[in-house]
Amino acid sequence: MSPKRTVATWTMAVLAAATLASCADSERNDDSGGGGGDDGTFVFGAAGAPEMFDPFYATDGETFRVTRQMFEGLLGIEPGSAEVVPELATEWEPNEDGTEWTFTLRDDVTFHDGEPFNAEAVCYNFERMFDQNEAGQTAGEYWGYVMGAFKNDAANSLYQGCEATGEFEAVVTISGPTSGFPTMLTLESLSMQSPKALEEGDANGIAAEGEGFSFPAYADAPVGTGPFTFGEYDEANGEISLERNDDYWGDAAKVDELVFRVIPDESTRRQELEAGSINGYDLPNPVDWQGLEDDGNSVEVRDPFNILYLGFNLDGDNAELKDPKVRQALYHAINREQLVQTQLPEGAAVATQFMPDTVSGYNTSIEPYAYDPDEAKRLLAEAGAEGMTLNFAYPTEVSRPYMPDPEKIYEALRTDLEAVGVKVNVKTASWNGGYLDNVTAGRYDAYILGWTGDYDSAYNFIGTFFGNLKENDFGTAGMPWGKQLADDLKAADAVVDEAERGAAFEEINRQIMEDYLPGLPISHSPPALVVGPGVEGVIPSPLTAEEFDTVTVGGE
Repeated sequence: MSPKRTVATWTMAVLAAATLASCADSERNDDSGGGGGDDGTFVFGAAGAPEMFDPFYATDGETFRVTRQMFEGLLGIEPGSAEVVPELATEWEPNEDGTEWTFTLRDDVTFHDGEPFNAEAVCYNFERMFDQNEAGQTAGEYWGYVMGAFKNDAANSLYQGCEATGEFEAVVTISGPTSGFPTMLTLESLSMQSPKALEEGDANGIAAEGEGFSFPAYADAPVGTGPFTFGEYDEANGEISLERNDDYWGDAAKVDELVFRVIPDESTRRQELEAGSINGYDLPNPVDWQGLEDDGNSVEVRDPFNILYLGFNLDGDNAELKDPKVRQALYHAINREQLVQTQLPEGAAVATQFMPDTVSGYNTSIEPYAYDPDEAKRLLAEAGAEGMTLNFAYPTEVSRPYMPDPEKIYEALRTDLEAVGVKVNVKTASWNGGYLDNVTAGRYDAYILGWTGDYDSAYNFIGTFFGNLKENDFGTAGMPWGKQLADDLKAADAVVDEAERGAAFEEINRQIMEDYLPGLPISHSPPALVVGPGVEGVIPSPLTAEEFDTVTVGGE
């Protein structure tokens, strides 16, 4: 959302059941509408190629980086923050028990194909997302995370229906109160898409193909409401081009073309920036920040809104990991202060729990596990796990906001573990070449991974990790406390009073760290992006969710 889309009234009315029940109004600046903007092209160096362009089936940051320029949701995020603001809906109001939400929609929006945006389109989108075949249910991960189930298992779904009660009024029914709704509607995966284009492109015609998916025609011809429209994808040369939407309802984009050039290697991206062939890129190596600034570039540092952790497969073949004393020992073995100081950028911090301190529910009373190799050895001996073997993995061909150099972070962790007698079997795979699938399939005893929050919610962090026993990388379903933890998370998320809900999550965070310890939180890190001389208007997002409609190039 552009900061020039003015909000005329913004009244927060907290309903019990949600973090944000609001009565808000967003008005379009009458002088800012279609056309206009500065000519020029902004070229951004992307670390990877998008798999396709339908945000509903997307799960990776590189795809979302492109799609968020073209699509919008009912709710948006204020640039530079994690605050929820109006987008395609101007007002939203719950009923008394938080199960029916009435959305008042903008009346001046059209999709890129000229089709009107209205309540019928909203309900069409919800029903399209809800009604998925088997492959679609697997690929539509974000819907599964936040809604719990699809139409074939409707009784277990948070979403229960949508009704157009007026041309620009839609009522969405959910099964019960949750702090995640309506905040979850800021998710890129739940963006509004043209019903006509979805139907003509057979958008739900996804099929399993080998270990991946075969996507329908629509996935290569997306139609949203945002400030940029889809141009073309030159897959051979790794370039995605978007064009300014001159009929956009809000402030027109400042450049007439936005290009994403796929450059997987970070050092190559820097060279391309220095050569002037790109105007910016994400996740520059922290050791290069000062040099980039000295060369006249601007390094934009985001606030940390993430977590790096060492995860365990507690339901796997390594029986020693099931003993909490062993997990405590491994935590005491790791010198996290040194890791943060040597491997992460300035502003990074040691983590005490699986969420950053800016999220309600963070427990300030939890103390960091002390670096104590002697205590680690004592606990291993007490558990009969001296000289234990750990199949421990890290990803290659990737840089993440919480993990700028996975191999160096891994080597620091491995050195600490081996120093207390743990035998580490090094396992690795490329990020998009099996690593994430291997983690999900439980093929490693331990692994490094992380998470950048989608929005400001405790459940979006610890609920994502431990709230779903069917889809849980930590294997908590095999632990005697796994179901209790999942049930407690769902109960806390449904608490009406915001203060009481925060207190419930604080207690759960205490239990996770003191009683359960399913993994080892390591750090929070402030990631950066860099733009070249003459580039202005980039607003760094703590969610790494930048929108480029405000960007100008070359002083234009």
